[in-house]
Amino acid sequence: MNFIRHIFLLLTLTFFTSVSLPAQENPSYFLHTVEKGQSLYSISSMYGVDQAEIVRLNPGSQEKIYAGQALRIPQAAAQQKGEIFHTIQAGETLYKLTTVYKVSAKAICDANPGLSAENFRIGQVILIPQAEEAEATAPVVVPESRPSTQGPVQSRCRDMHKVKRKETLFSLSREYGVTQEELIAANPELRTEGLKKGKFICIPYPATPTALTPGKSTDPIFTHAPSDRQLFLENKEQAHSISTIKAGLILPLLPEVNRRNEVNRILEYYEGFLLAVDSLKRTGVSIDLYVYDSGTENTSLAPILAKEEMKSMDIIFGPLHQNHIKPLAEFAKQHDIRLVIPFTSRDNEVFSNPSVYQINTPQSYLYSEVYEHFVRLFPRANVIILETGDGTEKAEFIAGLKQELTNRGITVQTASGTSTAASLKNLLQPDKENIFIPDNGSDVTLIKYLPILTMVVRENPSAAIHLFGYPEWQTYTKDHLEGFFELDTYFYSSFYTNNLLSGAVNFTNKFHKWYGKEMGNNYPKYGMLGYDTAFFFLKGLSQYGSGLENNLSRMNINPVQTGFKFDRVNNWGGFINRKVFFVRFTKNYELIKLDFE
Repeated sequence: MNFIRHIFLLLTLTFFTSVSLPAQENPSYFLHTVEKGQSLYSISSMYGVDQAEIVRLNPGSQEKIYAGQALRIPQAAAQQKGEIFHTIQAGETLYKLTTVYKVSAKAICDANPGLSAENFRIGQVILIPQAEEAEATAPVVVPESRPSTQGPVQSRCRDMHKVKRKETLFSLSREYGVTQEELIAANPELRTEGLKKGKFICIPYPATPTALTPGKSTDPIFTHAPSDRQLFLENKEQAHSISTIKAGLILPLLPEVNRRNEVNRILEYYEGFLLAVDSLKRTGVSIDLYVYDSGTENTSLAPILAKEEMKSMDIIFGPLHQNHIKPLAEFAKQHDIRLVIPFTSRDNEVFSNPSVYQINTPQSYLYSEVYEHFVRLFPRANVIILETGDGTEKAEFIAGLKQELTNRGITVQTASGTSTAASLKNLLQPDKENIFIPDNGSDVTLIKYLPILTMVVRENPSAAIHLFGYPEWQTYTKDHLEGFFELDTYFYSSFYTNNLLSGAVNFTNKFHKWYGKEMGNNYPKYGMLGYDTAFFFLKGLSQYGSGLENNLSRMNINPVQTGFKFDRVNNWGGFINRKVFFVRFTKNYELIKLDFE
């Protein structure tokens, strides 16, 4: 009996201990739910912690993480900046977080531009900025001499407020419980000058008893804590149009020793960029373009960033060199300027900087999009991986694909690099689509396997057989066109142009007419990349002004080469381009670009 009583007491204590634990278990870490395309690298980058620290709190994560998995992330890096990452729990509201962390709803909204009433939900991680310090107040001057009958003098200002970035008359009126008209009456210069960051304005006493601090008024709207939707609406910056777009282009445009070919490609990007500016100006879009030579990778950008006009840019395109990305991204963030990075996919600024647009998709995100489209297109496939023995160039892609296919119940087989047409024939399944995927994307691999696979196709005319591959195959298409058609080949890419279509033909003709030369035979073609990026963003700014970020999905533009599908990487970071096409060479000699949107 004592034994049973002891067990009962132990279970009771365990129950009360478990239910009393907070949802995040420990203030030294928070929970992050892995999303599609995220890797340990991207997660460590967005939170500013070492991958080793994540692995320490999550044993086994160095080998595999998966979408939907909850990872413990240490708070240390954020706390050093006076910030904190918070995972939204059941029952929490934006208003509740303002009271818990002693920061305003506006401060939270500004720190998390990707946060909205629609995605404020359980499991979302948000950045809580530093607790707000009391604003400095200007001294109240009281006249030294006054009539003896005069009572105590009261200042017309109950407070002085220092204007912060993105604040509006509406947000200030709600914060202080006064009307916008009362604010303007107390600060007449607002009629002509508007709100300027850093300026002190007078906060008057409310003229009517109903204009009180939110939460204390008898007005029905404040009898309860404000809803998430109400707070987001109040603190959302009002979009405004841009009459003349100020755009900066920072690239190495002058020849560099031993890097002539790369500079030629960058010059081609600039030439395509100018064609887009010309096209837009012909439709009435007003653009002021500022072009700066960034020099070599060891050249400092400080002289360029010190130029007065740089602070007022609406958007900046560049740079090329890795060393230049961080200082330029920090400058863009400080001055609330969009920064479009057209080239590298290996920089991590996008994970923590809301100003950054990364055109070239980070590898893990790109692969996740390819996997999703692949299983959608081939739900009943027999996938045969061709192990070429030519290195591990595509090892990460192949490993992730195998895992995804296995999870979806799709058959995966492996063929060695010495396989013959006869041995490959034995791997075919008559009731499925048989898809051969080499683990290397080189031209040597195509030269080796195309004849063998062509023989398999010819000897098995009733079997459904495809070859699937990689973006770089665009470079070799001319040499292997017949084989691609016969093997019903697919490859994935974020950029593609069919040179026979009118859009590509018109652009190529205009490029030749303007510059008297052909574009380089590289992929992506930098002239088209320059045209597409310039046209997309400058057209978007002309249509939606400062509200571009809320209208990206509405952009109805047909780029010449580059696909665009931008998503924020998290609530406080920037945008990555997740657009992926599949290009198909059919047996009927048709060339089809498959767009999955």
